[in-house]
Amino acid sequence: MSQVEGLQQIRRGAEEILVESELVKRIEEGRPLRVKAGFDPTAPDLHLGHTVLLNKLRQFQELGDEAIFLIGDFTAMIGDPTGKNVTRKPLSRDEVLENARTYEKQIFKILDPEKTQVVFNSSWMGEMSAADLIQLAAKHTVARMLERDDFNKRYTTGQSIAVHEFLYPLVQGYDSVELKADVELGGTDQKFNLLVGRQLQESYGQPPQIVLTMPILEGLDGIQKMSKSLGNYIGIAEAPDEMFGKLMSISDELMWRYFELLSFRPLADIEALKAGMQAGRNPRDIKFELAAELVARFHSPAEAGQAQENFIARFQKGALPDEIAEVQLSSGGESMPLANVLKQAGLTSSTSEALRMIRQGAVRIDGERIEDPGLVLMAGSSGVYQVGKRRFARIFIS
Repeated sequence: MSQVEGLQQIRRGAEEILVESELVKRIEEGRPLRVKAGFDPTAPDLHLGHTVLLNKLRQFQELGDEAIFLIGDFTAMIGDPTGKNVTRKPLSRDEVLENARTYEKQIFKILDPEKTQVVFNSSWMGEMSAADLIQLAAKHTVARMLERDDFNKRYTTGQSIAVHEFLYPLVQGYDSVELKADVELGGTDQKFNLLVGRQLQESYGQPPQIVLTMPILEGLDGIQKMSKSLGNYIGIAEAPDEMFGKLMSISDELMWRYFELLSFRPLADIEALKAGMQAGRNPRDIKFELAAELVARFHSPAEAGQAQENFIARFQKGALPDEIAEVQLSSGGESMPLANVLKQAGLTSSTSEALRMIRQGAVRIDGERIEDPGLVLMAGSSGVYQVGKRRFARIFIS
């Protein structure tokens, strides 16, 4: 692959590269770059939102660079304050270690284990003395910390900021010093922390790392970022049928976002799929290709094929129409009774009709018959809802 093609691959889906001219110079040095991506093991399972960075790390591997998967077991005990309007509760050491063990198993669904260096930042931060930590803290100022949007908002509104929260970006930045990173990957919400890494490397006499930020992947609702706490996520350890069904529930518009950030298909192939849809190809069939690719990646091609067959069978082969209305319902972040969802989406004329249809076994979500009139749906969830034989809607609850 030529240098130009390599840069195109690196730019794919990226939000920002700081500074791209520096990246070009390091590529021209002709040595493998040390590319770092850090993950705090704050939950036991990774979801597709996490894999946006892993996919980019894999692309660097394919270009011959060194992939460093950093498990932030030390930073997880501090708690990442990014985007938080309250102090985040730190995890216990046992919780962190248990989650970290599952991460190691899951990442090799994407990364090449022979070309991946897995490191824990406790291996150097755990050895740092109090005096060392004070010296690290001396390399940054409170004024710079308060430039961070979330810290600034909390400060100006009189909400508390614990001193230990200022340590988080410093420790994340020091990881880059310890690892002598050439490039660090992160979501757009991590930009401040990644830039702290650049500044600290310069303070320690190292060339500053290139910062590459990736977009935050929207969850199934197409609005909020994918998050387990919001219920709008697809876990990479989920069963093939569940993963396939969730992917089929996303909107046609969101499908292209997922293709760009999650698919390994060349961009030319994706453009051809877009042209095919504009020429009249059923978007459902294109979504089948996306779902099959991702299920095959995290399970196997055979299981992906079976999941597609099972999905079609649940909708009684042909019962699923070519076009399905998309409905966005606002729940104010609360759960919603199924009967209310059906009424507000226009699938029934009233909640009493909705309850009657549920009791008659005439309501399905993603092809599964629902028989519990008291079922409530979480904010952040989505699915293809069916009432009777002819009423369908793809519903997103935000």
